[in-house]
Amino acid sequence: MRPYDERLDHLLAQAARVFAERGYHSTTMRDLAAASGMSLAGMYYYTRGKEELLYLIQERCFTRVLEGARGALADRDDAPERLQAFIRHHVTFFAHHMAEMKVLSHEANVLTGDLKRRVNAIKRRYVDLLEGLLKDAAPEERPVDRSAAAYALFGMMNWIYNWYDPAGEIDPQRLADLIARIFVGGFADARSTVQGG
Repeated sequence: MRPYDERLDHLLAQAARVFAERGYHSTTMRDLAAASGMSLAGMYYYTRGKEELLYLIQERCFTRVLEGARGALADRDDAPERLQAFIRHHVTFFAHHMAEMKVLSHEANVLTGDLKRRVNAIKRRYVDLLEGLLKDAAPEERPVDRSAAAYALFGMMNWIYNWYDPAGEIDPQRLADLIARIFVGGFADARSTVQGG
């Protein structure tokens, strides 16, 4: 990952906002220049074009959320607590990056070639981290069920950009706690109540 650069950070935040509002394919580099307040030449200092900008948004977000999740788990040993810490970190991170979450969800298949492979490698590490937490929290579950549970959880967490307002009645921490309670109580503690229909 590149060293922190305030202008690049600003460009990526504005590009994420415009991609989220208009969609990647409907956005031009001129739109991004206008939104960021940068010249086209200034933008091309940081990126070769629109696809690389989308890559940088995805690469930076997935890298930051992966590193943050590892940090959130670092001092915890209890399996359900570790799973809750992962959920809380994911939800609070993306509650503060709603435009990026929408872009990651809607434009996931736009990247091609090596850019797509690099982003997918980071995403795979993140999914593997969650599946490992689920294995620790519910070791008797089949691997295929843990994998399905991981994607069900991501669906629950990632869908919030459609309805959630971080400035509303439920602050990001409370939402994160609520999702953790629903999921951990449902998957890790209440398995026997639903088996056999």
